[in-house]
Amino acid sequence: MLRLTLAALHLLALGIGLGGLWGRARGLGHRPLDVGAVRRAFAADSWWGVAALLWIVTGVWRLLAGTEKATSYYTHDSFFLTKMQIFGLIFLLELWPMITLIRWRRAERREGDAWRSDETTARRMSIISYAQVALLLMMVVAAVSMARGYGYAPGGGR
Repeated sequence: MLRLTLAALHLLALGIGLGGLWGRARGLGHRPLDVGAVRRAFAADSWWGVAALLWIVTGVWRLLAGTEKATSYYTHDSFFLTKMQIFGLIFLLELWPMITLIRWRRAERREGDAWRSDETTARRMSIISYAQVALLLMMVVAAVSMARGYGYAPGGGR
């Protein structure tokens, strides 16, 4: 039952994450960028954060606890390693938007409807979010390939 629950939560995070990331991109790309659009982006970003937490917790659990396969299976699978590289790139791309949105949320809480965001910064974060969506879809292809046994090389391919 644990195996099923972890797998289901890991997959459920995909729907939550794609929706959150796409919603954030659309909210931040809205013109004119008003407080309402930014608040929608904040809400979508929160869902993106929930998905990230679900992915990380369930993914690490599945990797280290051996609920699906032994850890050595994953470390000898080129598609799993590709998936982790894409994850790393998504994470690196997320650092600046995450920090910026945290600052914006604080400013918006302090100033309320009088607060205004920077449209140029919002546009850049929107573009990054769309790029992350594309990378996330690439991760899905890597995950499906890995699940089918492609890329597995016992002994590390040596």
